[in-house]
Amino acid sequence: MERRTSRLSRRNDYRQGSILAGSAFVWLFCTCAPALAATASGTVHAHKHAVKSRATRRAATQGASQASRRTPSHADIVSHSSPEDVTVRVAHRVGSHGAVQAVTRKTMDNFVAGTSPIQILALTTPGVNFGSDDAFGLDSVANTLYIRGFNQTQIGVSLDGIPMGGQGFHNWNGLGVDQMEIQENISGMTMSQGAGALDTPSAQTLGGALTFSSSDPLDKAGGRVSQTFGSYKAFRTFARADSGVLNETGTKFYASYARTAQDLWKGYGDQQEHQANFKLVQPVGDRGKITAVFDYSDFIQYNYLGLTKNMWEKMGRNATYLKPSYALSKQYAGYAQNGGVPPGLEGVLTNDEIGDYAYDGTQSQRNYLSAITGEFKIFPNVTSKTIAYAHVTNGDYSGSNPFLVSPTSQVPMVNETGHPDVRRLGFTQNFNITAGKNDINTGIWYENDTFNYPMRMYEDGVNEAHNSKSAFKASEATTWYSDSFNTNTFQFYLQDTYHIIRGMTVSAGFKSLLQTTHGGTSYDATEALAAWNTYYSHPASGSLTAANAFLPHFNFDYHFLHNHEIYFDIAENMRAYDYGQQSSAGTAWGALGTSSNAAQSVFNASKKSLRPERTWNYIVGYRFNSEYISASADFYHTDYYNRLAAITSGSTSNVYGAFVNVGRETMNGADAMAVVRPIRNMEITNSFSWNDAEYQDTHLPYDGGSLNIKGKHQVYYPKFMYKANLAYHWGRASFNFNATYTSARPMTYMNDVHIPAYWTSNLNASYNFGKVGFAQNIKADFGITNLFNRNYIGGVYGAASVMGDDNANLYVAAPREFFGTISAQF
Repeated sequence: MERRTSRLSRRNDYRQGSILAGSAFVWLFCTCAPALAATASGTVHAHKHAVKSRATRRAATQGASQASRRTPSHADIVSHSSPEDVTVRVAHRVGSHGAVQAVTRKTMDNFVAGTSPIQILALTTPGVNFGSDDAFGLDSVANTLYIRGFNQTQIGVSLDGIPMGGQGFHNWNGLGVDQMEIQENISGMTMSQGAGALDTPSAQTLGGALTFSSSDPLDKAGGRVSQTFGSYKAFRTFARADSGVLNETGTKFYASYARTAQDLWKGYGDQQEHQANFKLVQPVGDRGKITAVFDYSDFIQYNYLGLTKNMWEKMGRNATYLKPSYALSKQYAGYAQNGGVPPGLEGVLTNDEIGDYAYDGTQSQRNYLSAITGEFKIFPNVTSKTIAYAHVTNGDYSGSNPFLVSPTSQVPMVNETGHPDVRRLGFTQNFNITAGKNDINTGIWYENDTFNYPMRMYEDGVNEAHNSKSAFKASEATTWYSDSFNTNTFQFYLQDTYHIIRGMTVSAGFKSLLQTTHGGTSYDATEALAAWNTYYSHPASGSLTAANAFLPHFNFDYHFLHNHEIYFDIAENMRAYDYGQQSSAGTAWGALGTSSNAAQSVFNASKKSLRPERTWNYIVGYRFNSEYISASADFYHTDYYNRLAAITSGSTSNVYGAFVNVGRETMNGADAMAVVRPIRNMEITNSFSWNDAEYQDTHLPYDGGSLNIKGKHQVYYPKFMYKANLAYHWGRASFNFNATYTSARPMTYMNDVHIPAYWTSNLNASYNFGKVGFAQNIKADFGITNLFNRNYIGGVYGAASVMGDDNANLYVAAPREFFGTISAQF
């Protein structure tokens, strides 16, 4: 059995000097660039037992596992929009068109204040599946997003044009939307369900892109406040102040703050987050504007325990970490290391599942994002948009590891904490050129990303565990290993949209992508720390480059007879290599080799044959819009090449972790949606989604042999989804009800175990009292999540097994909860 690298390792220490220097660089670069422009113009994971620690789990990695108890061997299968015109005076376009689905601010306001935009997207849009373990959908560990078969690490994401990388936990190349922007400040979002937009700055796009737009400061001075109370001591405060136009040049800004806190709905602890957004807009005559933003967030969370299907069924939905029972935790750890199960659990849980339990797990994460954008009309037919940005993330990913030993106390547990540190600096430069019937878009993106991850161990005492949310001093810790990576990314794109006749356009273009990553293990003390009971941690280092000079994209869109639209979209995409700390499965650097077959030698050998993952995506669709009915239907097909997987390779006498190309996957699917408005202010929406994603490999290396997974459905993604939504506004009152059906999801690559299908529903109602005194739009909202209190699996995080109920990576969705909000404007 894998001696589970820590169960939950979380976030790192922030260095003030670096962010100030980065912000200064961004400010200087962006201020100068627009000024010059204006002047010039006038998984198949394959180890038998899942990686247990948050520190070692890679977000959205899909896989299965095979490993010995003493020599762990990880293996993982890592299982559009039209370009947005840059106009200085026109607000962001948020509307469905072509292969793009839009979610407006009006739709977002129908849900409980603070609900994750991604969760709202999934509840209202066909082809999107989202699961979590908390009602707000903010737990980055359990959050699971799929868009037409692609998970959150395989889609492009941007906020106002700023690249945001993958959206999963352990994010080394970006920042999740819930951590970069307060929900009330998001003016809308668009989801490119097709092949992904060329102008999206992303190195991991395999299919589709998400674009979030933040609201601008208001012209009139004022403010907004809201206060939410709810189940499990939920408490959320939001406040925003708009300066209004301050002077003749049009300067305006807003500053806002939000705090969300709630006790865990099961077990010990709570989850809190603090967020602050600042945005300043400075018009520059009639030629353009400069926008500056600074976003901050601080997440401090106890986590819910990942379960096997058996643990969920036998121990119930409330099964979670053992805290505050320290004695019981030590007992479980003893059984995990020495075999057997505690009395009363014989035939109920396996020894592996006893090892899945731990005392507790936490995460804290601090994020800083600053950017300056310059948008200018440099010639009558040429607009320019320049963005320079700096981003720092650090924190502590912490948790009890029941497979290590504290040397002094001899307690069979250790607080294992990862301290990741992410620092990104980059810029984008885009031009839009109008020439007759042609709209030409072109631009570049460059980013440097530094990622450091020291893994440290803190002793647990005889009578109490080390604090899992503080006291992480390096001087009081023992560093097990440390990893460092540096990545340089460059992207260029060019696209021409030709207006054939009124309402008919054809677009053709391409992008070039180059990403080089250097790094890996910089320090490893496994052999010197035998007293801690350390096990092989898979150290490897080296460089890899993903490059493709021509990734084409074609689009046709025709609006005819006023209400009708047909479109098709075709594109080739490439995804650069993932990286992470050394014992994480599912990357080219992680979980390689064994103690008898060095990870470095496996890396050197696989480097010669690795190729980046690629997809060809095809979509054809139809949309109809009228006063009473809106409808759309899409059919899509994807060919997936060079599917990379961390697997167990070698002969039966020399099985080791490797990262290789394991074959192809094909995907066919369809989405249909209809919106009916039978009476004034009532809207009824129904959508249905079908997806048939099948693996094509007939000889998948596994445990020294091979398996045939041809025709097996993709793990974790449902084959069918149905969504219904009823929204009604009467006078000052509003009502919204939605229901979602999600079919069974395969848990394994052999499809022998499934996550059961489920229904879930939400209900929201509000009443606007209008103006009372100096306050305007005083509004009361009431919401119920999981209305019928269904017990179902929401998020899935980490490796999937090849076969059997083997990995504790299932997260039970929150039960029924109630929320009330009072808000006002001034």
